[in-house]
Amino acid sequence: MSGGHGHIEGSNKKIALLVAVLAAFLAVSETGAKSSQTEVLTQHVEATNMWTFFQAKTVRQTVVRTAAEGLDAQYKDAANAPAAVKAQIEQWRKTAQRYDTEPETNEGRKELMARAKMHEAKREEARAAYHLFEYGSAAFQLAIVLAGASALTAVAWLAFERPTGCRRASFRRQVPLGQPRRPVPGVNSGISGCSSAAGSLSVGALRPP
Repeated sequence: MSGGHGHIEGSNKKIALLVAVLAAFLAVSETGAKSSQTEVLTQHVEATNMWTFFQAKTVRQTVVRTAAEGLDAQYKDAANAPAAVKAQIEQWRKTAQRYDTEPETNEGRKELMARAKMHEAKREEARAAYHLFEYGSAAFQLAIVLAGASALTAVAWLAFERPTGCRRASFRRQVPLGQPRRPVPGVNSGISGCSSAAGSLSVGALRPP
């Protein structure tokens, strides 16, 4: 094995190790992207639920408040209203106030709005992380492709390289006419070591003209 071949094989081993490391990082990046994508969907569902609950509270508050105002409008003078009517109006107004804010259960309109916005913020953070993981995966895939192309290019160059024995065999010694031709050391071994890529060398080419 020549020094050039050994150098190429050593480089290919390093490239193989590099590809293995890049593939490991690619797997981690893809796992992170999948996890972030799942988190985006989860937070989106939670935010949607909070906003749906918020809308339901708003509808209930509007219905109760409208009923209280309508019953109160039936009496021009609130002092002349029956006690039962006054109690009902007061109860509806307290219910409407409870729908607006309810710190005890954290389910008032204000609390639901805050919770929905919190889930939306987490969703956007997960979405940003997902895009970063995707960019990282694309970079690792490109690096693996370039490393593979580097290894293939080295092998292709090796296929078109002329062996050392062929260069020795192609040397033609000039012998004066009439003198016996002495064998050139290494020519026969050079002929046997020639590859088809460098072209076959005929024995007659080594004889004097």
